[in-house]
Amino acid sequence: MTVRKPLARAAASAIIAGIAVVALAADQFTKHLVLQNLQEGVWVNVIGEFLRFTLTFNPGAAFSMGEGVTWIFSLALAAVAVAIIVLMFTRVKSRLWAVVLGALLGGVLGNLTDRLFRAPGFLVGHVVDFINTPWMMPAIYNVADMFIVTSMISIAIIVLVGIRMDGTREAKPEATTATAEAAGAGVVLGAIDEEDRYESRRERRDRLAAQSSSEGTTHSMTENRREEAEADALAEKQAAVAEELSDADAQDVDAADDAPESAPENPDTLPARHDA
Repeated sequence: MTVRKPLARAAASAIIAGIAVVALAADQFTKHLVLQNLQEGVWVNVIGEFLRFTLTFNPGAAFSMGEGVTWIFSLALAAVAVAIIVLMFTRVKSRLWAVVLGALLGGVLGNLTDRLFRAPGFLVGHVVDFINTPWMMPAIYNVADMFIVTSMISIAIIVLVGIRMDGTREAKPEATTATAEAAGAGVVLGAIDEEDRYESRRERRDRLAAQSSSEGTTHSMTENRREEAEADALAEKQAAVAEELSDADAQDVDAADDAPESAPENPDTLPARHDA
């Protein structure tokens, strides 16, 4: 599975700006058509009771709440727009984030335009609403509201999935596994302790190298001691054999010294030989 590289910040900014312009244009164009063709309070069934149009002017927020503090909503929309623009130039590199933030910025700018330039005046202008879907909700809304709501839902999903604004993905927690590498036979794999579980790769490599070196040194010392012991045993055995041989030679010499000397033959005492 290939991982797509994050976009350059300039490319992401271009996507956000382009989608924002499209969303803003769509919102203002539909409002223009509604103002030209519909009368306030008159219902037009587009698709029966599924989709209806009616022209209304909303001085507040959703369901016309906060009608007396319209300027607060205007400042809130302006703050959201500024925040998106700052993110656009500083953090966003993800194509997905760029598309969603572009749609959100376009929707915010659509309603902010009404607040700034429509009657009754600057910061307190009434937003033009005309779409009604009674099967979904009783509120009347506009195209800008559709972009805003869809973008907010998309942002929630993106955050849950773990995609960052720079295009990277948050690492998922994985179960820690214990692995060990042994240089010789007889090493048993087992669970590692808490300290080893969180050590870095470099620390683990250094530790294993030191352990291998220590085991090699210990093995070498053991071999040297064994060879020295065998050499000592062989020397003692050779010394014992030499001593036994020396004792045997000494006994032979003593026996030869203690034996009686034989008398020379006396011709007078020899028995007379009878010549035939």
